[in-house]
Amino acid sequence: MVQKYQSPVRVYKHPFELIMAAYERRFPTCPLIPMFVASDTVNEYKSEDGAIHVIERRCKLDIDAPRLLKKIAGVDYVYFVQKNSLNRRERTLHIEAYNETFSNRVIINEHCCYTVHPDNEDWTCFEQSASLDIKSFFGFESTVEKIAMKQYTSNIKKGKEIIEYYLKQLEEEGITFVPRWTPPVACKSESSTSHTRRPVSPAINIPDSATKEGLNNKEILNTSSSPSEPTAGTPDDKLDADYIKRYLGDLTPMQESCLIRLRQWLQETHKGKIPKDEHILRFLRARDFNIDKAREILCQSLTWRKQHQVDYILDTWNPPQVLQDYYAGGWHHHDKDGRPLYVLRLGQMDTKGLVRALGEEALLRYVLSINEEGLRRCEENTKVFGRPISSWTCLVDLEGLNMRHLWRPGVKALLRIIEVVEANYPETLGRLLILRAPRVFPVLWTLVSPFIDDNTRKKFLIYAGNDYQGPGGLLDYIDREIIPDFLGGECMCEVPEGGLVPKSLYRTAEELENEDIKLWTETIYQSASVFKGAPHEVLIQIVDASSVITWDFDVCKGDIVFNIFHSKRAPQPPKKDSLGAHSITSPGGNNVQLIDKVWQLGRDYSMVESPLICKEGESVQGSHVTRWPGFYILQWKFHSMPACATTNLPRVDDVLASLQVSSHKCKVMYYTEVIGSEDFRGSMTSLESSHSGFSQLSAATTSSSQSHSSSMISRWRFC
Repeated sequence: MVQKYQSPVRVYKHPFELIMAAYERRFPTCPLIPMFVASDTVNEYKSEDGAIHVIERRCKLDIDAPRLLKKIAGVDYVYFVQKNSLNRRERTLHIEAYNETFSNRVIINEHCCYTVHPDNEDWTCFEQSASLDIKSFFGFESTVEKIAMKQYTSNIKKGKEIIEYYLKQLEEEGITFVPRWTPPVACKSESSTSHTRRPVSPAINIPDSATKEGLNNKEILNTSSSPSEPTAGTPDDKLDADYIKRYLGDLTPMQESCLIRLRQWLQETHKGKIPKDEHILRFLRARDFNIDKAREILCQSLTWRKQHQVDYILDTWNPPQVLQDYYAGGWHHHDKDGRPLYVLRLGQMDTKGLVRALGEEALLRYVLSINEEGLRRCEENTKVFGRPISSWTCLVDLEGLNMRHLWRPGVKALLRIIEVVEANYPETLGRLLILRAPRVFPVLWTLVSPFIDDNTRKKFLIYAGNDYQGPGGLLDYIDREIIPDFLGGECMCEVPEGGLVPKSLYRTAEELENEDIKLWTETIYQSASVFKGAPHEVLIQIVDASSVITWDFDVCKGDIVFNIFHSKRAPQPPKKDSLGAHSITSPGGNNVQLIDKVWQLGRDYSMVESPLICKEGESVQGSHVTRWPGFYILQWKFHSMPACATTNLPRVDDVLASLQVSSHKCKVMYYTEVIGSEDFRGSMTSLESSHSGFSQLSAATTSSSQSHSSSMISRWRFC
């Protein structure tokens, strides 16, 4: 398995030339890096005007590894080749390194870059990426990987310290300024052509195996690009190390790398529509910084939020009066760590009455609104307290809990709420204080604990009776002045006292079922299933030419081909087959086929857009400006993996991909709309789904013209 690392953008508040002077002092050896024994210059090149300086060194490293392993490997030192390409004109330094020792067994590639800060030319940015691929190592592959990662992580932490050490050394010598490079007098006449005649560094051969592993340009030695092309981005699209520490907390280098790589993947595939950094970090923490697992649950959550419009819940949904009167919970100041504090008087709450009066889905939606408010409060407290706050504390008072709270439908609703919250709000609960737990509590705990994540359970603190008033109790976590009055404190708590819900507010099972369906079908999206040989099609009738058909769909399962057709005559009434539920709470998905099998392409209908292949997990937004009135058909068709061109046998990758699509079945969630040309201002701004308060939308959108029509398509991945 290839291990990858991507650093945040480290900013030095010093000019590029001064940083370079400090960097050069690291050679031929550096006392701050004990493993860096020596280095010898192998090749060196300087341009006539002094702007370009390329130097290649062979570095000798003494790896901290067990003596037995060194003896088996037959080496005492490991050698690396490092090539530095300094461009004083463009003020960039590209550093490329790869291992020479055991290069047929272990492939290590590193790329570092110093560039001028895009917003302040007197500051310098530093970025670093690397990859490690251990093919074989005498049966000690796992051990070597751990040693390599440990050594590399240690050196990363020292990186900034080393530059600052030499900056201080320069200052002690009276060197606080290094002038910028200027063309020599003799070269001024050639300055107009100097930018087009730059020396090209020889390419370093990257083993084919590294390419096959899918390493991108930032994770291998991309020597084909010009050294003058800066790779440090602006604060808008890359993370700064100081920003991470201030708003996200202290992360290890590898945790920073996981965050940056997952964020980069979202940027590349979502075209700017990505969650906030702190939310991405929550999903990484929930899966112990396993990028693949975190990406899977994050994308599932994003699709869920989009389908049920959770982003708008605080602005568009008003809780019923019954909830406002009888739901005994609310926000109450903050704990000693600055986390928002939510107080829930569960023992005083009539859960049976609330479920009978409102239904399970209304309670769930109310809990979701509480979690959304919690996310907002965490952001506010991060600004107020000047440190990262990404979770809240929940105080649950069980005084009054009895067998009525163990009513089966009520417990079922509670388990459903726990399931949804665990899946979509991971790592938001910082601490759960359970107070005055009665004898019946172990019964309730036995029922719900299996549905709670292990990491979440570790945050539970349970107090029986008045134990919360003693040592290790409530005062350890909450300031005395904000302890609620009903717990013996002096602070008036505005949380409703709960009480029994009047039976006059109860509703019949049929009424509750209809209300539950209404709550979760209030969405602009529809679900559909696509089978091999059975595409899903949507008919749109256009009366006025130059109307705009817009679409927004997510491929939740399988790969599909998206087509747009036009016909002058209407198809026969569709054959509609219900295929069962295909989303978390959606009542079902449909498969509708409109194009008759006797119709011929080119005679009965025509294709107005080039087919668009959409992979599982992609989300596509686009538009088509119609040229003729008539009937337009949007089609989602099952995509079959093509066989290898040189043989009739399918490729291994194709077989593996086909196995992931069970029964040749795909799922699509879509929304379409027809807009008059005079009202259309672009595909992104015309779709309600793009205005997400939860997402950070970029000002610019990606669009491309396809076929002969004015069509704009932008896509990103969600699942």
